Amino acid sequence: MPMPADEIEAKIKAALPDAEVRITDLAGDGDHYAATVVSEAFRGKSRVQQHQIVYAALGGRMGGELHALALTTSAP
Repeated sequence: MPMPADEIEAKIKAALPDAEVRITDLAGDGDHYAATVVSEAFRGKSRVQQHQIVYAALGGRMGGELHALALTTSAP
């Protein structure tokens, strides 16, 4: 079962309360998303570390309920 966009956003905001999160359904199938996440928590971290923070927030759902997530991350 696909993971709804609002659930993705909620999980990211639970881990990063200050985050600005924008989710886009890329294929209209509820399974391929793009996410833009801006958070102060990313300041001073590499892009890989930023993405790891987001993946950790999703609790291991990548590759299962959430098939594909294109990430754009940055500090404000």
